[in-house]
Amino acid sequence: MPEAAQHHGTAPTDEELRALDAHWRAANYLAAGQIYLMSNPLLTEPLKPEHIKPRLLGHWGTSPGLNLVHTHLNRVIKERGIDALCVWGPGHGGPSVLANSWLEGSYSETYPDVTRDARGMERLFRQFSFPGGVPSHVAPEVPGSIHEGGELGYSLAHAYGAAFDHPNLLVACVIGDGEAETGPLAASWHSNKFLDPVHDGAVLPILHLNGYKIANPTVLSRLPEPELDELLRGYGHEPITVAGDDPVQVHRALAQAFDEALDRIALLQRTAREEDVTQRPHWPMIVLRTPKGWTGPAEVDGVPVEGTWRAHQVPLAGVRENPQHLRQLEAWLRSYRPEELFDTDGRPCAEVLACVPDGARRLGATPYANGGLLVRELPIASLDDFAVPVDKPGATLHEPTRVLGGLLEQIMKDTTARRDFRLVGPDETASNRLDAVFGASGKAWQAEVLPVDEHLDRHGRVMEILSEHLCQGWLEGYLLTGRHGLFSCYEAFVHIVDSMVNQHIKWLKTSRELNWRAPVASLNYLLTSHVWRQDHNGFSHQDPGFVDHVLNKSPQVVRVYLPPDANTLLSVADHALRSRDYVNVIVAGKQPCFDWLSMDQARVHCARGAGIWEWAGTENGSEPDVVLACAGDVPTQEVLAAAQLLRRHLPQLAVRVVNVVDMTRLLPQEEHPHGMTDFEYNGLFTADKPVIFAYHGYPWLVHRLAYRRHGHGNLHVRGYRESGTTTTPFDMVVRNDLDRYRLVMDVIDRVPGLAVRAAGVRQQMVDVRARHHAWIREHGTDLPEVADWSWTS
Repeated sequence: MPEAAQHHGTAPTDEELRALDAHWRAANYLAAGQIYLMSNPLLTEPLKPEHIKPRLLGHWGTSPGLNLVHTHLNRVIKERGIDALCVWGPGHGGPSVLANSWLEGSYSETYPDVTRDARGMERLFRQFSFPGGVPSHVAPEVPGSIHEGGELGYSLAHAYGAAFDHPNLLVACVIGDGEAETGPLAASWHSNKFLDPVHDGAVLPILHLNGYKIANPTVLSRLPEPELDELLRGYGHEPITVAGDDPVQVHRALAQAFDEALDRIALLQRTAREEDVTQRPHWPMIVLRTPKGWTGPAEVDGVPVEGTWRAHQVPLAGVRENPQHLRQLEAWLRSYRPEELFDTDGRPCAEVLACVPDGARRLGATPYANGGLLVRELPIASLDDFAVPVDKPGATLHEPTRVLGGLLEQIMKDTTARRDFRLVGPDETASNRLDAVFGASGKAWQAEVLPVDEHLDRHGRVMEILSEHLCQGWLEGYLLTGRHGLFSCYEAFVHIVDSMVNQHIKWLKTSRELNWRAPVASLNYLLTSHVWRQDHNGFSHQDPGFVDHVLNKSPQVVRVYLPPDANTLLSVADHALRSRDYVNVIVAGKQPCFDWLSMDQARVHCARGAGIWEWAGTENGSEPDVVLACAGDVPTQEVLAAAQLLRRHLPQLAVRVVNVVDMTRLLPQEEHPHGMTDFEYNGLFTADKPVIFAYHGYPWLVHRLAYRRHGHGNLHVRGYRESGTTTTPFDMVVRNDLDRYRLVMDVIDRVPGLAVRAAGVRQQMVDVRARHHAWIREHGTDLPEVADWSWTS
């Protein structure tokens, strides 16, 4: 935090408290107005049914608390000269954040048609949860936001991700008490064990307890205060509690709490940075208890509303049809005394704006919430420095991810000073053969270190925690605030973040449609320890379906790559790490794999996304009789082994081998930017010849991607069929009918005329599979001709 933040705050005077209250009342008025009004924004005439929206949508219950936090953040930002960002966790807090953005002027700067006057206020009200308008939650359209309001459970992880490697940034994070019940949020409290007080910014969690979710009480709000205090201290925080329903007392107490918290943060950072204090900090946090729907209707139709679950969404329903509700709504809105808050033209009065900071320090204008303004090109060394030599295909083997680890180590070294690249993963960096990075950076760790520990580093930029949720949330926050990174994970367990990647893809899709949001670095996944080489861990570790999940999403955003060897992995990783506004999924093995392509060949092949490997086929310039296609490292090996068997047993058969690196190439061009035209697809796969496709994952995905192609009726896909166990590597492909012998049988079954002519060859393939079953049960290893196989043309 800047030097100004290290000074002790001064308690606000009565005049300053009145100004804070004026700002808060104005924000509450604007929040309620967005839910209800479509005209008459300043109540210059008595409220009528035609002033009310026909459909009342939105969430009032959390808005007063969010407005209160925003108001007080304004004060300390302005007084202390802080660079700050706020992550708004409570699900549908859109009315509040929109109201405050409009008050401070950042909304009108972003959307000039929503002016900061009566006309703009009416537009602000009308557009909220209205066709052609803006969502009811905090979304990409809202200036100052990096967090989707529907993402319950992820706010604190996003906040820490934003704070990493931004040493001068304060990230406030409002956590709703409903959100606090989720598993990801519970794990997120441990993020403070990874926050480096020297190189990182600070996170100030603000746990907002208003008592209820949509229909039930919340767990943390019902804990006795001593028990809650012990829980939060156990997480490593020093809680400061503010509670009440009297605005004057709450304003005074919250101002004191913010000053105390920020003074504590400044002290912790100063002692770490200037005095080299290495003890793990216990960071402050604020517990804010206020009534749900505070300042709204106390009762409606004789039942209590304020302070209950009934205030969660729209406290007064049927306002157009119910005159009593209409009168109650008008009394509610007028209770904020809008005539004191806005001038006759609808502009906020000076007292309302007294606490608002200037320029980029406004929460809606901070560049940290528009990370593309801050992101720099990632320094990536020449791939030739890391490539494996390939004189001829299949002569050597390397572990692809270990080769990639060398490139990542160099990126870590080249970003040492600027600190804008991180590698995250759930306890698997070494397991996934990426441990070369430890030559450039250790693993972030602020807790106790024992003599037996390795690579733990208070200033490390490798992030490991056994929570995929935290890895994902940290990296999302890191990327959205202008940095780069890679998430390495076992393939089967990345499903844990399915809903998180959904929201990130939606965020990126919407952001791409907003000309004021600058592109950010892509979210890059490396999925390894994959389905075909989880033979030792067994069925629980075998699931390649994340690719299916991602390819359901926006084609403008998603990309999926299955590089077949080490050099293609380098090429794909280079492309992904340089890209912007995408979610790139890379699936690659960590076990020894044959090297098929030189670095130059890999670059060309990956640029195509799919191509013919002429050296592997036997078509020799003629029209093929069959196409053997493959995507993924193990399927590629099995296809090449099948091609070799066909060459030996059926030398007159013209076989074409096609390798697919970019799965989206299979889609029609009109459905995905990487998709092939029908002309390109037919040229590669033919329009009328059998295509035997060996695919890394679930086979029906390939059918779904290619179902509109002319030759789809000739397409036969082999892949993972949910048949797994602890077994040998080759038995995994046999169990799922992806093995080389089964592929040869498929060719014989589908090429016209071969069923009779090659019946003997087919029988040989059946016999080898039977011998395989007997062999592995006796010896526990694969057949020698499989284990010792290599490519020969």
